[in-house]
Formats: sequence, structure tokens, C-alpha cells
Amino acid sequence: MKSLHRYRISAARATRVWPGRICAVWFVLLACQAGVHAGSPGPVAPELPAPGGGGFRRPVVVDWGDATPTAPPGFVVERFAAGLDHPRWLYVLPNGDVLVAQARTETMGGFPPAVLEELTRQGLLGPSPNTIVLLRPGTNGVTRHVLLDNLRQPFGMALLGEWLYVANTDSLVRYPFRPGQTRIDAPAELIATLPAGENTADWNNHWTRNVVVSPDRRKLYVSVGSATDVNADGNEPPERAAIWKMDPDGNNRQLFATGLRNPTGMDFEPTTGALWTTVNERDGLGNDVPPDYVTEVVDGAFYGWPYAYFGVYPDPTQLKRAPERVAEAVKHARVPDLALGGHSVPLGLLFYTGTAFPAPYRNGAFVARRGGVGSTEQHGYDVVFLPFKNGRPTGEIQPFLTGFIADPAKGTVRGRPVGLALLNDGSLLVSDDAAHVIWRVRAAATK
Repeated sequence: MKSLHRYRISAARATRVWPGRICAVWFVLLACQAGVHAGSPGPVAPELPAPGGGGFRRPVVVDWGDATPTAPPGFVVERFAAGLDHPRWLYVLPNGDVLVAQARTETMGGFPPAVLEELTRQGLLGPSPNTIVLLRPGTNGVTRHVLLDNLRQPFGMALLGEWLYVANTDSLVRYPFRPGQTRIDAPAELIATLPAGENTADWNNHWTRNVVVSPDRRKLYVSVGSATDVNADGNEPPERAAIWKMDPDGNNRQLFATGLRNPTGMDFEPTTGALWTTVNERDGLGNDVPPDYVTEVVDGAFYGWPYAYFGVYPDPTQLKRAPERVAEAVKHARVPDLALGGHSVPLGLLFYTGTAFPAPYRNGAFVARRGGVGSTEQHGYDVVFLPFKNGRPTGEIQPFLTGFIADPAKGTVRGRPVGLALLNDGSLLVSDDAAHVIWRVRAAATK
């Protein structure tokens, strides 16, 4: 019987762990009904409904008009920049310039042609802009410059020393750069090739790649989502559904954590320095199953995908295909820290380290939930705030920026929040790729 592999790549070395027995599957199936821990490290898994049929409901995007999202009393929401082209991710430079990665989903494997045609008609699928725009706030408004173009679905960005790192869907590259520049013409230096399919016929779902710099500025962390929903054919390489760790020059590359179906937002909790991420879970198991989540990323941990979800729940597809691997996964997978609702699609993650917002927001986390199509109900489409205490989430999920859903009965939405960034004055930026807008949320006392 084959054992479940967890790979940790360093100088072409791989280790294999976790022997297990198939009977563990049936133990966990019973244990999950009672919501017990089943021996997995991390928090206790919540009791979840049994898997059901999959759903699908596409969002119909309508214009904001003169409206804006709604923030709690004491905050002001305003347009920071408009008329962009699918602004996905944000990065604020030390001098206050804001970088915007403009990219779009070009195709999606596993969906019926009629669905793909409708999403294309709405502009949700199609050619990607493939640019990074620099926005410079000034006394006369925000000016914009095309910093980089001819990229391949760029997403994450990070400045380290005199290098600007860009995470394309198929590569991590860097450019010589100093804050103040408005255009980069130097060629890219390849740091790492990232798995994205060998050709256009291959599925490259979950195409976004993020990159962040460790607090000590010595390491890079790169997130790579899975290519498929649940790896039904068993063909996905271990390099996907994972977060990588490497030196700034790409050397000493290893898999830091695995089994993360689609990790996107990454940030470091300010009191402990621990890495946290948002993760989008699988489809087809019901309106609320499984929940997407935010979790601490533990070095060497496995989070279950594709064999299990939320640590202890066996995946039905894999239970039929590879029951022995399911047994080992539910025995050893780490339970994520906080469920954020099924198909809510949490993407942006930002720990608030500014001082402009009231004290209860200090060191807590903002999460942008873009909202998904894998449910017959609308989940997400908002920005929520997660209070933290002593480096851990309290479990409370507070609405912070709402109003993106226009009419739940009709399925209409005004926008879909994606990226989060902190301006130097302590105000919060939120990218809205459906409305092509970047919102600024400031405390009322901040100009």
C-alpha cells in the first residue's frame, strides 16, 4: 500500500512521512460527526454539515453609480483611483507610491462551455491586461504610470533592497528598482519557475501567485494554488497547493507548507512574526461545505488537500480513489485556525499595523472576501475584520466593508474586493477588480 507523501524540497531532497491504515478513515468519519479533534495538530475542527450536492450562481455585476461601500461609523470610504483594468493586487512603496497588478482569469478548466461563455460575456474571463500600474498620490489627485507591461498574469509584488519582485503565474522574477521610478525597462531576472501548465490546453485554475518577504528580510515566501478542484486524476505535482520558501536569489528552495488548495493572501502576524494565509477550499460539496479559512502557516505542516478538508473531514472523491491516503491525511493534517464561510473566497490578508484606526483594530487582520460561484447563495463580497489577542484570532468575524451585494434575490453585485494595502497615513486600500476601482477607507479624522 502506498503511503501519503509530504514533500519538503531542499537541494533535490524529498522526505516521506506518515504511515497510516485505512481503518483510520472510518474512525474519522465517526469522529467528525461529533466534532472531535481526531488527533490532528492545531485547533479543534468545527462540526460541519455532511457533504451535499454542488451549486453554482454567477454574480451579475452592476455599476456602483455614486454609491460606495459602507464602513462602520467613524470611517470614510472614497475612490482612490477608478477606471483601472481588473486591479487585483496592491503594494505600497516606502515613498507612498501604490503598485497595482492588473490581471484577469483567462480560462477555467472543468466548467461547462455555457458557463464559460457567460463569464466571458460579463468580462470575468478573457485576455489579461498583464500590467503593473504605479499610482502616485499628490495635491492634485492621483497620477498613474505603467511601470511594467507584457507580463503573464502578475499578482504578488515585493520590494527587497534594490529589487522589485513580481510573481507571474508561471515565474517569480525581479527587476532593479528604486522608489521614485515610474517605469522599468530593464529585463527581468528569473528567480524561480512556477508550475502553471505546459501549454494553454493544461488547466491552470488558481493562477494567482503571491510573494512576501520575511520580517528579517532574508527569505521569500511564494504561494502556488492547485490546478484543479480536488486532483481527481491524481496527476498534480506536489509543488502546487503549497507555499514555498527560498532565498532572495531563488536558492535553497523548499516547500514550507503543503495541502493548501489555493493560498493567496499572506502576511506576518505582528506580535509573533508568524506567517498567516487565506485559503480557498474545494467546490461541489454543498453551499457551506467546506469553509474557506485563514490560518497560521506552520513550517512543514500539511493542511489536507486534496485528501481531506479542515483537517479531519475525508474528501468524497479521494475516499473512492485513494482511501489509504485519505486515512493518513485525516490522521496527520493540521486543522486550520479560523473558518470564514464556504465559497466566500478570502483573498486579501492584512494585519493592521498603523495607528490611524481606533485601538481595537491594532494588530488584528483584515480579510477581503471576493465571493465565489460555488454556492447557490452569495457568500462573501465584503471585507471583514478578525480581532487577534496574543497572536491568535479571538474567533470573532466583524463586518467592516459591506455593500458590494446589490440585490441578493437577483444575484447582482456592485464589486468584488480582492487586494488590501496600508497607506503610509494608516488608511486602508481595497482593490475592486469587478468595478475597476481602488477604494480608500480612512478614519474620519484622517484627511
